[in-house]
Amino acid sequence: MKLTGVELRRVTMPLVSPFRTSFGTQTARELMLLRVVTDEAEGWGECVAMADPLYSSEYNDAAADVLRRFLVPALAASGPLDAHSVAHVLEPFKGHRMAKAALEMGVLDAELRTQGRSFARELGAVHDRVPCGVSVGIMDSIPALLDAVGGYLDEGYVRIKLKIEPGWDVEPVRAVRETYGDDVLLQVDANTAYTLADARHLAKLDPFDLLLIEQPLEEEDVLGHADLAKLIRTPVCLDESIVSAQSAAAAIRLGAAAIVNIKPGRVGGYLEARKIHDVCVANGVPVWCGGMLETGLGRAANVALAALPGFTLPGDTSGSGRYYRTDITTPFVLDDGHLSVPTGPGLGVVPLEDELAAVTTATEWLPV
Repeated sequence: MKLTGVELRRVTMPLVSPFRTSFGTQTARELMLLRVVTDEAEGWGECVAMADPLYSSEYNDAAADVLRRFLVPALAASGPLDAHSVAHVLEPFKGHRMAKAALEMGVLDAELRTQGRSFARELGAVHDRVPCGVSVGIMDSIPALLDAVGGYLDEGYVRIKLKIEPGWDVEPVRAVRETYGDDVLLQVDANTAYTLADARHLAKLDPFDLLLIEQPLEEEDVLGHADLAKLIRTPVCLDESIVSAQSAAAAIRLGAAAIVNIKPGRVGGYLEARKIHDVCVANGVPVWCGGMLETGLGRAANVALAALPGFTLPGDTSGSGRYYRTDITTPFVLDDGHLSVPTGPGLGVVPLEDELAAVTTATEWLPV
């Protein structure tokens, strides 16, 4: 394929309800979509960066700038397009993994559409449907939390993840366990809100038989996570700390990660995500697919990834209705706690013209 241009499309997706984590509250998801145009097909990519650099150092305006000034020109100058060469072409530019992931995703979507192959087949999926968990934000009160969790269980979600922070941790977990019982698969996510000095407090979560505690310490403190793992019984899962297959291998070797959350945007793309999966499988470490409040485009790719054999824990691949009343693709709807893996060419989904137009705030065409 030959690249003929890339469209950057800014969209704002209102959330069904505010979503609060330890680093802030979102009422709408501002994100950037990429339409990658080649001489053979078009492909779609989704940049999972946020409006502000709160989850990571990346944010939408920076992603747009690096795509405009560096990444797209470099890819255009590299010759015929091949999704598996994108990472190599972009390697000289440090960081910006979410922007790189979005561009690679768009190229891969276009390439697979020309070949009539799906994301699932390309990545090595072995399942045609995947179990779904749901992420529950920090609430104003425990009764509000219990109502929300009860609603998600009624919808059929097979795993509950509670966002936690200092002051909102042990008691919310206790309340959910006491209300809904020990059979509910339950885990917590701290989004780097604690330090190793909090180990004794975090050990108070041990009696609740959690699947895992996700990223309790800041992302660069891999050794701290290894030390914490020796002080608590709840398995430690890394999220923000894992940015590549190399970092995953190091964390596993150090004993810092009993479980790994794989977010393709955070690690530079779906092809790197597959490498992390392979490293974890080789080391007997379970993985699951995290979420970044994706539209139906990113959700389609995540569901395909979650169908690989090493994804033995339910991921944050929730139905579209968890976050959005109206998605920009045909919505993903839960069926007995599972989502079906798309089988059509590429992502297997395309944006719906009217729905996409309704949430678009700006477009920019980058010719090559």
